[in-house]
Amino acid sequence: MSSLWMKSVHVDAPNRNIADSRFDYVVVGGGITGVTTALLLGRSGADVALVEARHVGAVATGNTTAKVSVLQGTRLSSISGKHSAAALRGYVDANVEAQQWLLAFCRQHDVPFEIETAYTYAQSDKGLDSIRKEFQAGQKAGLDVRWVDDPGTPFPSVAAVALDDQAQFHPLDALGALVAEAQRHGVQVYENTRVVSAHSKDGDQILRTDQVDPVSGEDLTVRGKKIILATGTPILDRGGFFARVHPERSYAAAFSVSEPIMAGMYLAADQPSRSVRWAPGPSGEPLLLTGGSGHPVGRAKSEQEHVDELIDWTTTYFPTAELTHQWSAQDYITIDELPYVGPILPGHDSAYVATGFAKWGMTNGVAAALALAGRLLGGSPLWAEYLDSSRPAQVVGVPSAAVINAEVGLHMARGWAGAAIKPGNASDNDEPVPEGGGVLRRNGARPMGVCTVEGQTHKVSAVCPHLAGVLNWNDAEKSWDCPLHGSRFAADGAVLEGPATRPLTKLD
Repeated sequence: MSSLWMKSVHVDAPNRNIADSRFDYVVVGGGITGVTTALLLGRSGADVALVEARHVGAVATGNTTAKVSVLQGTRLSSISGKHSAAALRGYVDANVEAQQWLLAFCRQHDVPFEIETAYTYAQSDKGLDSIRKEFQAGQKAGLDVRWVDDPGTPFPSVAAVALDDQAQFHPLDALGALVAEAQRHGVQVYENTRVVSAHSKDGDQILRTDQVDPVSGEDLTVRGKKIILATGTPILDRGGFFARVHPERSYAAAFSVSEPIMAGMYLAADQPSRSVRWAPGPSGEPLLLTGGSGHPVGRAKSEQEHVDELIDWTTTYFPTAELTHQWSAQDYITIDELPYVGPILPGHDSAYVATGFAKWGMTNGVAAALALAGRLLGGSPLWAEYLDSSRPAQVVGVPSAAVINAEVGLHMARGWAGAAIKPGNASDNDEPVPEGGGVLRRNGARPMGVCTVEGQTHKVSAVCPHLAGVLNWNDAEKSWDCPLHGSRFAADGAVLEGPATRPLTKLD
């Protein structure tokens, strides 16, 4: 199954050869962050290219729960626990301005959305302390949050924090309108073009892609004065962002139901995480959307168990629920809880990043675009300093970084130690793998992944080309996932997402 939102976004073919052009700005990544950034830069009259590895909206934006909310689970209290009141207010101001910008754009371009109340709720008494802290943080940030003693939901909830006048929408309807507006301002959009590396030459940034020039046989490149990486997590290792964010996988599903669906958008403060909202179905009928059951990428014993847990929970509290769509998403959380938006390295004014939205990309992605465009064109918002990628305040995240990177080291060692005892002789490697299954074996001294998907068996290197982590099989999505920094690969080794830019070596 695929996302409820997933559909083709119309993109006009570029009218210029990517290799023959030099742009003012090259934006890498075709989600809401990249497209909005390209639009804002294009409106200024700049010459802009948007380069997307797959198709526009293919990754996070097409697999979100699409809440356009400033109340974001327990984000405010998490930020408040590590930062000053001014930084908390700066984060809220960024999200409020982004929300207002996005909804104004939707009104102007006839993109429908629904105004709903957002709730952060406690599933049991154990979650009450978390929502009290979120209520206090919301008040500190100047939001009109209110306390709800009895949310009255059909699923367990003992109390909630509420914020009225938030929004939800179809993310690819909005993204399609953003793309159309960007192209109206001259932005050239290149889909199915993966950037694999970058270097500087004569004051420009040269991005090498996975496309090949049919005449010379060399890799096609795109040239820009400045580049913006809006790729979930930066695909260039400069700045070490792979060690400053940690990736999480979470799941979502849509259901048709006979019983009425309550209004509002709900997110649990306690574990296991649960997200609930409604959405218009393909024929306008209301569908129930639930989400949650998140975990670090590549580290679950069974991803399918997480999916089953979510579906079982939904059918327990909505007995008539029938599954119509099922999907998953990947998000990145920074070591100090605030997004990183700004230069890839301190003082480096030719390459910029936007990452670490912690599952709230509909507002944070637009905020990042506003901050980047302001910085590049002049007139940066006052709140942008609190999201700056080089901010001194991120030192508060050093303890979290130590824990995260210790876990990375543990999984690196565990992966290679486990691979060393896998079967490695020819007869073992020819042992068939059942449909939908994936196993680790050895190809000489190197780990090899063997899987069977849709009747076809694939053998690929099980070593991540990013930083050599040993991959694990994702039994829910039939992919090879890296437990180090979240790179993911299709059954045949093609790159899906994460910091890796190279496919797995095929060993068929």
